[in-house]
Amino acid sequence: MAAQKKTAEVDYSMQEKILALYELQKIDSKIDEINKIKGELPLEVQDLEDELAGLETRIAHINSEIEELNALTKQRKREIDQARIMISNYKEQQNNVRNNREFDAISKEIEYQELEIELAEKRLKEYAAGIKAKKAQLEETEGIAADRRADLEVKRTELAGIEAETADQMAEYEAQEAAAKMKIDERLLAAYERIRHNVRNGLAVVTVKRDACGGCFNRIPPQRQADIRLGKKIMICEYCGRILVADPDAAE
Repeated sequence: MAAQKKTAEVDYSMQEKILALYELQKIDSKIDEINKIKGELPLEVQDLEDELAGLETRIAHINSEIEELNALTKQRKREIDQARIMISNYKEQQNNVRNNREFDAISKEIEYQELEIELAEKRLKEYAAGIKAKKAQLEETEGIAADRRADLEVKRTELAGIEAETADQMAEYEAQEAAAKMKIDERLLAAYERIRHNVRNGLAVVTVKRDACGGCFNRIPPQRQADIRLGKKIMICEYCGRILVADPDAAE
């Protein structure tokens, strides 16, 4: 919201905007140097956090599968107990049959229940093997997760130490950065950010040194150098696309 209001509050000249861009670049370069000290730590921390989240999801999934196998094991055991009770009842009924047809019918029921028990016992062995495999998988995954947690703690501590050491500097630079941005309109600021993102060293604004672009070192024609010194409009290097400014220190 502050960015939208700033140009309405003060109408800065193009020279002031160009100078503010140059100051902003110097501040951002200092911030870049601090971020270089952190190196790959922020990315490493993020990668470890993402990997750990994936491992925890996997652990939860394995535990769910083990619970499901345990539930199926209990169900099959109940079915076996029920089948054995039914076999016992059928055998008692066989003692009171009136003819061979009833005896054969009950015998078939007993045979069916015995087959059900055999099938259930086979399933129990499969469940037991599955649980054993899942527990081994769980143990391995939990071991990897423990290692990743330890690595993450080390990386977080290292990063926190660097951030604590540079916190005062960063706060100062960020305040200076905000003050410089107040003098630059949104369109120009967006162009600056886009160029910074596209160039390797983050230098979107460079001075002309020894008749050459300070970013790509290609020669700048005298007339363009004169236009750059006047500061009436934004001048872009036709080779690298960076914003060209006259060196204020050299001018002084």
